Amino acid sequence: EVKLAESGGGSVQPGGSLKLSCQVSGILLLAYEMTWVRQAPGKGLEWVAAMDSNGYTVDYAPSAKGRFTISRDTAKNTLYLQMSGLQPQDTAMYYCAAPYSVGHYPARLEDYQFWGHGTQVTVSS
Repeated sequence: EVKLAESGGGSVQPGGSLKLSCQVSGILLLAYEMTWVRQAPGKGLEWVAAMDSNGYTVDYAPSAKGRFTISRDTAKNTLYLQMSGLQPQDTAMYYCAAPYSVGHYPARLEDYQFWGHGTQVTVSS
């Protein structure tokens, strides 16, 4: 059984930082492109960051570039998202997910091959 378990969310003030974790079991991160996506209340799913199966190529949405860093620990089979300079518009449920096709990030979570239950990030003063 494949399981993706996100953690690390919480409430922070604008300008703050959080580090999200995604503990993966049932598959190896070495074999999959992995992404972080988010969904704000009343809005659609937004792709945030991606790391290829080799762990060498990363990519970020414009909204995340320069503020967020995707990384992984293959020994722990865990994916991370370090977020800094958080703003109220970053408030969302954050999910880790594995797409079916490299570089193709669907607009619905159900169209990913694997996904977790998410962790809530709230940024407010």
